[in-house]
Amino acid sequence: MALLSFSMKPSLPQWTRLRYANGYPAISTLGCIAKAQLQDKQSHHRRSANYKPNIWTHDFAESLKSDYMEERYAERAVKLKMEVKSLLENEKNLLAQLELIDEVERLGLGYLFDKEIGQFLSSVTPMQFKDVGIEKSLHATALCFRLLRQKGHKVSQDVFRDFTSEDGDFHPLPCEDIKGMLSLYEASHFSIEGEHILDKGKTFTTMHLKNVIPSTNTDLYQLVTHALQFPLHWSMQRNEARWYIDSYKKRNNMNLVLLELAKLDFNMVQSNHQKELKSLLRWWENLGLGNKLSFARDRVVESYLWSLGCTFEPEHGHCREVITKVIAIATVIDDIYDVYGTLDELELFTAVIERWDISAVEELPDYMKICFLATYNTVNEFGYHVLKEQGWNVMPYLKKHLTDLCKAYLVEAKWYHSGYIPKFKEYVNLASISIAGYVILYYSYFFLKSGITNEALSYLDSYPNLPRSSSMIVRLLDDFVTSKDELERGDVHKSIESYMHEYGVSEEVAREYVQDFTKKTWKKINEELATDSPLPRAVIDISINFARTAELMYKKGDGHSVQDQENKDRVISLLVESIN
Repeated sequence: MALLSFSMKPSLPQWTRLRYANGYPAISTLGCIAKAQLQDKQSHHRRSANYKPNIWTHDFAESLKSDYMEERYAERAVKLKMEVKSLLENEKNLLAQLELIDEVERLGLGYLFDKEIGQFLSSVTPMQFKDVGIEKSLHATALCFRLLRQKGHKVSQDVFRDFTSEDGDFHPLPCEDIKGMLSLYEASHFSIEGEHILDKGKTFTTMHLKNVIPSTNTDLYQLVTHALQFPLHWSMQRNEARWYIDSYKKRNNMNLVLLELAKLDFNMVQSNHQKELKSLLRWWENLGLGNKLSFARDRVVESYLWSLGCTFEPEHGHCREVITKVIAIATVIDDIYDVYGTLDELELFTAVIERWDISAVEELPDYMKICFLATYNTVNEFGYHVLKEQGWNVMPYLKKHLTDLCKAYLVEAKWYHSGYIPKFKEYVNLASISIAGYVILYYSYFFLKSGITNEALSYLDSYPNLPRSSSMIVRLLDDFVTSKDELERGDVHKSIESYMHEYGVSEEVAREYVQDFTKKTWKKINEELATDSPLPRAVIDISINFARTAELMYKKGDGHSVQDQENKDRVISLLVESIN
């Protein structure tokens, strides 16, 4: 979709159905320049979000070091991988193989055996369920269902009909079948709209699992309490692997080979992540945004955590670098639009971003010059790398989606300055762009070494359902824990307030609606998982993992902006402390 000139209203995807409060006039670039030059000479009252200074200092960066880069660890890992591969290939019992695959993936090792796991799951058919009696076991049925769905296979909810009455209610289960209930609970998170058996399964198992008492089998009880807080499908994979390894090593029936490989691989990959983060911290210091724009959030370490959540595999290091840079810079730009900039300055900045002309920098206020040049140089560097390595000129795409992001920020700024409260749907449609999910996914696509195609580019340009849904989830989870603070510092009304205002309901009712809307949006993601897509699987995973990471980052507060103890513990467990 061609972008309109900036003398017109910001051109965003038509499905957003944006409202422009109070009939804002067309934005003239020359008019903006004149306003900005006038305002730069005047004194303005600047709002402040009172963000705390960054706690991750130079000393923290220097502390990021590990011995696990040594060759002897890599050699040991190769031997262990061969042993685990042999386990996967030689196990003949269907249920035992499914359980082994589940253990491998939960320990964070699935990427090492992606080919073997994919081949096996592709061979599983409903007929095999009957051949080995798997349909008589709720645990086995639910486990197989979940493993197939999470890999994008189409499998019907009807596999659970043997466990339900005619109206879809689940038969009472023996109290001791906690394993079966837990497997069904995890599988139910892969439901799509209209799958009432799975919906009832989630309600049924949640109720029973909450009543599991501590005297139950210790290993199972630990799994149950963790799953109720962090359903597997909604969990950041790297964080889940860290937790699962710590849990797995305490079990009586753990496999020593699996455990050793899981610990070794986690530590080796972590050492690689440490090296990447040190490089990014040096880049950020040289860029100067954190030092020069003190009103904005300086959150490179948190930005790297997002990239880690999106894709942790060693071969995706360049992609993580790009995601981190995009989020770190977008965080600063967001603070300019949300808090610091005047409306005239924001209109000018948006116009300059769209023009993408280095000579236009002189038109900007000083603080915006720094931000624009940092953005301009970083994005151009991305484009140059793709052209050099893959022969594609992707600058038009990079500029387009960055411009769309800034235009979304501008609309939100206009809503705030005019006092306009958007309707709920209007808000979430725009917010799915302003959360920067599309920019992250689009930029990631060019750095995954999976090949660029015109079909995929056209698909991404259409603002497809998968990134739209994952972005909505991130925004709504963010709103759920930050909306009060953001309103107090002077931000646009968020989803909860929009729903309250539109329907005249209490905050409690609005929060319940937003929670339910988020769960329904997860169902849309599940539907997309089983839909043919021109995107490589790695890109699809990044989009889903973006939402999963938000489930962790916003679980107990604002994990991106607020560097509290929860934030510190997360950084230390994933990036500092190795597993013994």
